[in-house]
Amino acid sequence: KLFIKDLWFEKVPVRIYQPKVPSASQRKGVMFFHGGGWVSGSLETHEKLCRSIARESESVVVSVGYRLAPEHTYPAAYEDCLNATIHFMKDIEHYGVDPANVIVCGDSAGGNLAAAVSQTLAGRSDLPKLRAQVLIYPGLQALDFNLPSYQQNQRVPLLFRERAAFYVLQYLNGNASNLEEVLEGSHIPIDITLNYRKWVSPDNIPEKFKVRGYKPHVLLDCTTEVYETVKRFCEPNLCPLLAEDAIIQQLPESFILTCEYDVLRDDGLLYKKRLEDNGVRVTWYHLEDGFHGIINSFNSDWLSFSSGKRGLDNIVNFLKSL
Repeated sequence: KLFIKDLWFEKVPVRIYQPKVPSASQRKGVMFFHGGGWVSGSLETHEKLCRSIARESESVVVSVGYRLAPEHTYPAAYEDCLNATIHFMKDIEHYGVDPANVIVCGDSAGGNLAAAVSQTLAGRSDLPKLRAQVLIYPGLQALDFNLPSYQQNQRVPLLFRERAAFYVLQYLNGNASNLEEVLEGSHIPIDITLNYRKWVSPDNIPEKFKVRGYKPHVLLDCTTEVYETVKRFCEPNLCPLLAEDAIIQQLPESFILTCEYDVLRDDGLLYKKRLEDNGVRVTWYHLEDGFHGIINSFNSDWLSFSSGKRGLDNIVNFLKSL
């Protein structure tokens, strides 16, 4: 039911999925950025998911094969996703896509990249505005690895707390030499941490998400040497939760999917609150029985979860509603 084609946008490999059924009007275009902690994942790992989204939402899906860490550190992945999206938007007529109906979408690290690209494009007047962003259990900050969801789900597969910190350090520096400091929270000076407390704080998370064994974390100070190696964690292109309100206010309608048993759950909840506080329309879908990575297992041959299918159905329904 799909035409599938591998191309290059600038220097970035992409795979395009186009429905074969003729369409009376221009289609939606979905830029898809795969998950994998910025260090793994590919066009192949998310092939089934992209096919499903293209087929069921009748959209043109462009899956982006961005460069991976540790060989290519930040901002390589972000730049590849941004450049591929801009290339697509400039050549959009060619794909029968409505310029006013382009959506960025990604899971996990891909959700991070989608949020960062969305923020960057919000400030561009030379391109059409994005229609929406779809963030599937995104990782959006690296200041606090002791939020309730990090404590509660630290040993829940498929993403352990330590791995989450390891991945973001690989993306940032190509190594994880400051892993201990990042996990205990002694990687960012207290004054900077307090400055971001208005956005990154357990206080902004609804009480019902704190009942499962959460203990407030004591703030630790950090050495200059450690901060020097990780200070780019304060850049919104790496941690979109830290963008200023002026940027957040310009963001398009958003869909956020979170899973109860996921260390990244609270990143999604905090971003949802920020978007809503700034007047952005948010559709939030929470999988009470979900865990990190579940959407990609929706039709896996050896391990399939009904809640993964439910999550995917909600994503497709949101796309169809646009």
